[in-house]
Amino acid sequence: MGVDFTAIDFETANGFRGSPCSVGLSKVRDGRIVEETSWLMRPPEGHDFFDRRNTGIHGIEASMVAGKPRFGELFPEIGAFIGEDLLVAHNAAFDLGVIRSALEVSGLAGPAYDYACTVMLSRRTYSLPSHSLPFVAEAAGVPLENHHDAAADARACAGILIDIIRRSGAPGTAEYFALQGKAPNHAPAYRPGIDPVSKATRDALERGTGAPSAAGSFSGWPSEGVNPPPNLDAFPGHPLFGQTVVFTGNLGMPRQDAKDRAAELGARPASNVTRSTTVLVVGDGFEAGDLRNGRVTGKARRVLDLHERGQRIEVLSEAEFLQMLGGTWPAASQ
Repeated sequence: MGVDFTAIDFETANGFRGSPCSVGLSKVRDGRIVEETSWLMRPPEGHDFFDRRNTGIHGIEASMVAGKPRFGELFPEIGAFIGEDLLVAHNAAFDLGVIRSALEVSGLAGPAYDYACTVMLSRRTYSLPSHSLPFVAEAAGVPLENHHDAAADARACAGILIDIIRRSGAPGTAEYFALQGKAPNHAPAYRPGIDPVSKATRDALERGTGAPSAAGSFSGWPSEGVNPPPNLDAFPGHPLFGQTVVFTGNLGMPRQDAKDRAAELGARPASNVTRSTTVLVVGDGFEAGDLRNGRVTGKARRVLDLHERGQRIEVLSEAEFLQMLGGTWPAASQ
């Protein structure tokens, strides 16, 4: 077998993973993209509110999907395109979570998937200050002209894994994972009424996703709070598992909540950037591109300095961090 897989990217209408409004897919055979498709869709009923924060990221508004099929109507076509392929995504915990939560709130069954995350794999391949999709795509030599367009992001994700496997010298996808000594991750099938719903869906159902939440920001100097120990029983395939995470700037949640939620996923929260830091989460509306124009906090400048000295450390925006957490947007998140 050669370098064969399908790359996928979802955009969501609001902070709940189960609100997909677009999807892009790229099928790879023998290390080349041979087929692509994408759809706009209405999210599942009751979860189809378009939050201005999401619209500000991807540009999709409710009027643009009016009359489009809902996720549940499109899923058979999405599933048919994927087939038995390894499913690949940049921050795969999010995209596989979209499928699972959208199936759960739609009352639909879904198959199991073997999957891989190009955030995780890129950390082993490229030394970058940020492993956000634009930075990794650039390192892989893949043009990304319209970030947050689902088709463009899926295409970039496909190109990244093709480059990662090429650099490894492995002749195919299976051989690459064997060379790494790791198997792809596995997402089990979902059976409505038999399998329990995911934590992201339970949280969303408790909080609600059908109306706007109050926007604003936390004022004053953020309190560091305490650094809880990491949850050693968390899923080791999550991109935050095993990372030492520091927060800077105002987030859309109290910093203690951010630390608690990161620790639940197996991360070790810390208060200062040191040589053990592996991830810095930056609030105040930071985007990865700000690393190039100097709009960074003191902690972020410290990260760049350490990175230049060879330390493996990366910067996440608040949006990227929240995407990794799942659930809904915090009420005050910008």
